Amino acid sequence: MPPSDYTTALADLAAESWRFAEECRRLAQRLDAATQRRFESKLAYFSKRLESCLATAGWSFVNLEGQAFELGIAASGINVEDYHPDETLVIDQMLEPVIVGPDGVLRTGKAIVKKAGVGV
Repeated sequence: MPPSDYTTALADLAAESWRFAEECRRLAQRLDAATQRRFESKLAYFSKRLESCLATAGWSFVNLEGQAFELGIAASGINVEDYHPDETLVIDQMLEPVIVGPDGVLRTGKAIVKKAGVGV
């Protein structure tokens, strides 16, 4: 497998791991308090290990939530068609992370956008 295929495969694995951890965070809120604390502790450890492994390769996740959504940003807005092109949009929620490496963006993210100033 050529090195670029390895990079793509590892970036995909990192993104899926991030998505899985985000889903686990949402599910943890439904647990009783004691179980929730244990689960969140394990999840925090997993997240730190994931970020540490990425850092070893010079990679990191970039969270764009709350930032202006505009052309050229390293994330696509899955619901951008719901808005008029003249409206000012911000990233409300990241669905898939942006992953950057030493040479720039390795994997763009996916996000839900909203009209600026709404639901802040």
